[in-house]
Amino acid sequence: MPEHDTVLSSPLIPAALAPVMQALCAVGVDLAGIIARGPLGQSLGHEVGENAGGDGQKALDVLADEMFEAALRQTSVRWYASEEQESVLALNPEGRYALAIDPLDGSSNIDVNVSIGTIFSIFEAKDDAEASFLRPVSEQVAGGYIIFGPQCCLAVTFGEGTLMFALDPATGRFVLVNDGMQTPGASKEYAINASNHRHWDPAIRAYIEDCQAGKTGPHGQDSNMRWVASLVAETHRILTRGGIFLYPGDARPGYEKGRLRMVYEVAPIAFLIEQAGGLATDGRTPIMEQAADALHARSPLVFGSPDKVRQVAGYYDRAG
Repeated sequence: MPEHDTVLSSPLIPAALAPVMQALCAVGVDLAGIIARGPLGQSLGHEVGENAGGDGQKALDVLADEMFEAALRQTSVRWYASEEQESVLALNPEGRYALAIDPLDGSSNIDVNVSIGTIFSIFEAKDDAEASFLRPVSEQVAGGYIIFGPQCCLAVTFGEGTLMFALDPATGRFVLVNDGMQTPGASKEYAINASNHRHWDPAIRAYIEDCQAGKTGPHGQDSNMRWVASLVAETHRILTRGGIFLYPGDARPGYEKGRLRMVYEVAPIAFLIEQAGGLATDGRTPIMEQAADALHARSPLVFGSPDKVRQVAGYYDRAG
């Protein structure tokens, strides 16, 4: 197996970011091994507390956070913001970058062997820790995810298209498999948590009901619903075969702006998807035109094939 500083190599990775990407991928290799052992290893899915956003923490959430923090201390990351931490951590005082991370997305799926992952976003660091992250989403210099599933893959953008790497288990290296991912335009799939139907606003309710109407409805096609409860898994499917993902705000207390965090989840996924030719909005406004107003702020998220995302915006326009 290679040394950890050789797990990722490609001329398409900016030289200044290469050590940071190496560190992320080295931890990804280790996590893939831990996850693959499942019940043969340590208990990963038991609750150990709550994170800063009030979500339950699983043992693997905490372990992954500790592993990424330790690895990134040896790189040019000055500020480390994690969904599992209350505030920004200072890593390398001479560092150039500010990195935000959801160390283990989809952790409710750990015990049922469904794809989970890591989501990350990178900005140029400012002297003020929080200001390094509370800024326009368009200022990201990198964003992506590592998915732990039947294959372990890295999807990443540096602002010039979306790259896909696959982990070769024989060598322990991530190998470039697609240097220009494109979100397919034609798809009959939509992803939403349908159990919240009664809480949705009229625009989202109308859009989904028209999807359910099939060929006889205004969309003129039968649709299939998907819901994995893992943002990384949903994103990977949409990058691969198109469709649309919706996590809107709704009428439940605390869900007015949905459940996903702008800094750790929404911003990097929007960057990645748009660099692959897709669109990402909050239902109305492009995510890339927005900025988080707090470290753990939430935002609605609608992303996927462009025509479908525009369709949702049209429902909001008609709803007023």
